[in-house]
Amino acid sequence: MSKHLYILTGASRGMGAAMAEQLLGADNVLLCISRHVNEALAAKAKSGDMRCDQWPLDLAQGGVVSARVQEWLGGMDTSRFASATLINNAAALTHIGPLEDCNDAELASAVRVGLEAPLLLTAAFLRATKDWAGQRSVLNISSGLGRRAMAAQAPYCAAKAGMDHFSRCVALDEAQKTNGAKIVSLAPGVIDTDMQVHLRAADPAGFPDRANFVGLKDKGQLTSASEAAAKVLAFLRRADFGSTAVADVRDI
Repeated sequence: MSKHLYILTGASRGMGAAMAEQLLGADNVLLCISRHVNEALAAKAKSGDMRCDQWPLDLAQGGVVSARVQEWLGGMDTSRFASATLINNAAALTHIGPLEDCNDAELASAVRVGLEAPLLLTAAFLRATKDWAGQRSVLNISSGLGRRAMAAQAPYCAAKAGMDHFSRCVALDEAQKTNGAKIVSLAPGVIDTDMQVHLRAADPAGFPDRANFVGLKDKGQLTSASEAAAKVLAFLRRADFGSTAVADVRDI
């Protein structure tokens, strides 16, 4: 039991891509699920002879993805792994503005990618690994907006709030088991990613907080994707990971 298995969603860009790069290693088996293949990651894995599978799948089709993950895990030699970890990182961007200005397709996608897919993947992961002897962990990448409301952000806030609360519930379930999984919904801080660009480009007439996000960039208060990934993965490796089901990396 010398290897560690990681499943990571949203690994093609931003903090997800940075986490994927930092998780590459001789002792790790890494599965990345995103709509697009991360070619730089594939090249780095190949050059170092490291195991990194990439599935270009749409997480809006969560049932299809979770079934494939469960089957993939079922084919693994469990005796090889000291730990298995699912990191639900993907999220869908929507129009920034009042709820009625978002179209039905993007609202549905926001909830499917941001909440339904993590629910389905967590269930599949727990089913497939329930008899594994190693440590099992689920890390859900949440947001401070799951814990406080913001105008023009209803779909994103709703998905992250749901992620926080389902993490609390699953943590209670797993605590009753002999080798229950550890689960945490973690806010990673304010990161310099495409989402921040999206927020700064929003129409201020429909997004009252736009100036705050512009200010974060102008004042250099955004964390780089690489630095944020390192902090999140350090949190995952803490001995007390799972002691609190909902956490914020800035509280460390």
